[in-house]
Amino acid sequence: MSWDLVHWPSIAADGFPFPDAVSPSRLGDELSAMLVSPDPAVRDELAYSAAARWIQEGHLDEVLEDLGDTAADRFTHPEVQARTFAPLVLRCVLTRGHTVPGVVPEAAAERWYSGFSSWYPSERDTRGWDDSLGWLHAVAHGADAAAAFAQALPTRRTELLELCARRMTAAHTDYRYAQLEDARLARALTLILLAPGLTAEQATGWLTVVADAFDGGGPGPVPPWAFNTFATLQSLHLHLSCGLADGGVPPHAPVVAARVAAILRLPYSWLA
Repeated sequence: MSWDLVHWPSIAADGFPFPDAVSPSRLGDELSAMLVSPDPAVRDELAYSAAARWIQEGHLDEVLEDLGDTAADRFTHPEVQARTFAPLVLRCVLTRGHTVPGVVPEAAAERWYSGFSSWYPSERDTRGWDDSLGWLHAVAHGADAAAAFAQALPTRRTELLELCARRMTAAHTDYRYAQLEDARLARALTLILLAPGLTAEQATGWLTVVADAFDGGGPGPVPPWAFNTFATLQSLHLHLSCGLADGGVPPHAPVVAARVAAILRLPYSWLA
């Protein structure tokens, strides 16, 4: 690839110091171009690593909205790695916006949410890893973005809980979670449930989506979506019991855990 602006391997080897001689606008454009690369060394090890650090440190504040717009546009990109790295970029941008109020307009976050909410439950390529493309992780990356959207758009929290439920129960998959996708979803759900102001009904309402997905089920082999859902609910139960190191236990953890356990008794009828 071209090293028109900086020599990326050198930047990486030095721990990603920000190249002050290059304008944030030009850097943002080059990073965005690299983030669709099918080469995981370019996309992940260089572009995403640099973007995540420089966004967090505030070096790209003046181009945050442009970075977010470009990422959100990629939810309909024909190449899977472009789609699945878009939520990672949005997570970084939204987290920076939460840290520094005003740097990300609410209207922009709403615009990005529209694309994200359409893409997340409908993405068909949910593989965690590909031997050629490297990490794809649509489910895990989307979960991270969902938690960030919940911070940026508090009025969307119940929708985001349901969005995660729709993702885990999506029947159009033959992929069983193999790269801790269940844990990433459980962490995102726990982060959303930690937000103040949710009622018990709001904290548990999303589980209706899960219960409805199993309605009418019977004996036979467990389809991948059901395996994924059971794995996620088990992980969530653990998260609700232990809490998060950086947030504790959600206010409605007992009632949510009880509802989760009731669903898990479908496959585990021996539970007390």
